[in-house]
Amino acid sequence: MGQQADGTTLNSIGMSHLRDTRKWLSRIFADKEVFFRSGGEVRFFRISRTVQITIVSLVVAVALLWLAASAAMLFNQARVAGAQAAMDAKAKAVAAEARRVNFFKRSVNDIAADLDRRQNALDDMVRSQFGPVANPADVVGPQEEPAAANKPGAKKLSDASAAPANPAAAVGKLRAIENRQTQFARRLAMLIDQRAAKAEAAIRSFGLNPAQIANGARTGRGGPFVPWADDSANDDAALATLSRSFDRLNALEQGLAAIPSGRPTASPVLTSSYGYRRDPFNGHAAFHAGVDFPGSYGQPILAAANGRVVYVGGRPGYGNVVEIDHGHGILTRYAHLSRFGVRPGAQVARGDAIARMGSTGRSTGTHLHFEVRVNGNPINPTRFLEVRQDVLQVQQIAKQRIGHVRSVTAKSRNVG
Repeated sequence: MGQQADGTTLNSIGMSHLRDTRKWLSRIFADKEVFFRSGGEVRFFRISRTVQITIVSLVVAVALLWLAASAAMLFNQARVAGAQAAMDAKAKAVAAEARRVNFFKRSVNDIAADLDRRQNALDDMVRSQFGPVANPADVVGPQEEPAAANKPGAKKLSDASAAPANPAAAVGKLRAIENRQTQFARRLAMLIDQRAAKAEAAIRSFGLNPAQIANGARTGRGGPFVPWADDSANDDAALATLSRSFDRLNALEQGLAAIPSGRPTASPVLTSSYGYRRDPFNGHAAFHAGVDFPGSYGQPILAAANGRVVYVGGRPGYGNVVEIDHGHGILTRYAHLSRFGVRPGAQVARGDAIARMGSTGRSTGTHLHFEVRVNGNPINPTRFLEVRQDVLQVQQIAKQRIGHVRSVTAKSRNVG
């Protein structure tokens, strides 16, 4: 009964809405009378409800047809635009792929050229510092060869990659070579630092400050700044570290090579040592700035190290003197001489005869007074006369390498 009542209620509500709609339409489309005056007479015509509904229906139908046609046109335009966009996207993809291939080809050539320059720099460093080596393993070990390009007869990397069949693979191989070069540079820098540490220890064994001696070896350098073509941080760091290590080694070994280590005369004993002593003339306490070697009159006096003669003549108390500048603030003085064998400005080598023993100046007899001065201050020469054999070996190696570096530098200057 309840369900029937609900259904009746719904039907009554629907009928009520229908009646309301009909009433609304009846008011909207009620018969219309249109009055107008013509020739002094008032006339009218009637527009019935049916005519009004027909006109409205036609207008709605035309509007719907226009909307449908417009929608169809818009759909066709969208479809054509989509097809055009797809074609444009495909063309762009093809162009992008072509650019990517061209980029890889250009990248391969650029990377190969940079690696060639990098390899040349590494080869030049090794040759200038150690001489020509057929195998870099002789310098840094068997696992650290930088690349096949450093072997005799190898082609340049830029030649090998001029027309790569697979640019991406070629880039990968070149990057692998770049990494090997970087590892080679790091390994070489580490070994150079170890060698520099030995030079430092040898300099300290003479009682000298390695930093002070190394600073005295700094030479003038310059020229325009030409940046490296590949500005990658890894590449720059590896080569910069290697360059700094070589600079430090050169400065230390040049300083070590300049330190006097040869005996200035053949006399095996000393008659007076360095430091405070009783003056042989007045018996008062005095400071003796060198050591005295006894010997026979006219006995040869030898240069204790390579250097340049800066003074030949007499000095108060010393008599006849020869002074040799060895660089790095190091100077040796040979006094009480009977005769000179060199002139100012002469370049002498270790062991060269520079004078003859005598007894000029404030002297009690024939002997050689030998001094070593660093930056004008006297230091004990005994350290230079009693050098350990291992220190002499390190110094000899340093002299040989520095001699090679200087000869390479001289040749490059002559070529330039």
